[in-house]
Amino acid sequence: MSYRTAVRREIRGLWAGGTGKTLLAIALGWGLLNGTRMIYPVLLPYFSEDFGLTLTTAGLLVTIIWLCYAIGQVPGGILADRYGERRILTISVSVVIVGLGLVLLAPTATVLFLATGFVGFGLSQYPIARMTALSDLYPDRIGSALGVTMAAGDIGQTVLPPIASVLAVWVAWQAGLGYVLPILGLAAVIIWLTLPTSDSPTDSSEDDADTDWGAIRETFRNPTILFTGVVMFVFLFVWQTFSAFYPTYLTVEKGVSPTVAGGLFGLFFAVGVVIKPLAGTAYDRIGIRASLPLVLGGAAIGFALLPSVEGFWPIVGVTVLMSTMLGSGAITQSYLTETIPPEVQGTGLGLIRSSASMLGATGPVVFGWIAERGYFDEGYFLMAAIVGLITLLTLRMPQE
Repeated sequence: MSYRTAVRREIRGLWAGGTGKTLLAIALGWGLLNGTRMIYPVLLPYFSEDFGLTLTTAGLLVTIIWLCYAIGQVPGGILADRYGERRILTISVSVVIVGLGLVLLAPTATVLFLATGFVGFGLSQYPIARMTALSDLYPDRIGSALGVTMAAGDIGQTVLPPIASVLAVWVAWQAGLGYVLPILGLAAVIIWLTLPTSDSPTDSSEDDADTDWGAIRETFRNPTILFTGVVMFVFLFVWQTFSAFYPTYLTVEKGVSPTVAGGLFGLFFAVGVVIKPLAGTAYDRIGIRASLPLVLGGAAIGFALLPSVEGFWPIVGVTVLMSTMLGSGAITQSYLTETIPPEVQGTGLGLIRSSASMLGATGPVVFGWIAERGYFDEGYFLMAAIVGLITLLTLRMPQE
């Protein structure tokens, strides 16, 4: 079967039975929410000027989004199990709209921080409900479907922040953030009208709740699920570290101009638009044991080569190689979505993603401590070793 034939077959499978419209609606919401979150770093100088923030407190503003995003995924999963994906996805986008409105109207820095936390909590309600909804729609193609939505997230992160930057320069920072409000409102309506009305019952007895938590405990006794959660943590640890310091590393250690460094950084995420659907499809076709080492192994090689390469095109090649790790999310999350029992799927996914996200947030701090002591290159060797070790361990995962 040729590559084009395989792609057409996969697209037909994703679109069959009217599920394609639902997939596009979910992907639209995910892309807009991810793009909105990445507007914050672009607007930090304006926040600092208007609210008197220092560099530390400005950075804390972004940290609050990530922290609330991580913590909120546990209740987000529970709510998805109890009230259904259609309702929770719509509420997620709506809460973000309200939070952004409060940010635009914030009279003080305190209100700005509280409103930002509200935005982060709204963002946290989307990812788990997205995954459980896709598992219902695509029991045989969860990897491909999840890869499409994750690629939409990268598109949002690539497109929305530059528009916000232009509007902030030519109009005001409020325009740079506020322009997404009507788009998000339209997305909320599309999600509500498109997703099937298969909400779960809202009432549950005490016995049912005990049974659910018993199922969760049993789920977390599965060593493969635990190891997959560890892989997710390692990915988030490395990805958040990489995203925090790669442009600085290129400028300081490689002598690249800030403009070129920004372009290379954007290339990393742009490649993810292609890598994530391919990784998800690979998971559907050959399973986690065969697909996960491919994406992680490429990243480990890229991290190991980065300190020694010089020149624009070699750095481009290494950047593309490192970007293969972006496909691991489509594989690990697809596997967890299929493996966790349906009755506790949202709750289990929420617990794993939330724990991995909070632990992964320590990466930039650790890497920054290493880099400050003059061991920038050694930090990348360390990341290569960590990813390489996890890659080898994935070879012991089940075949199916």
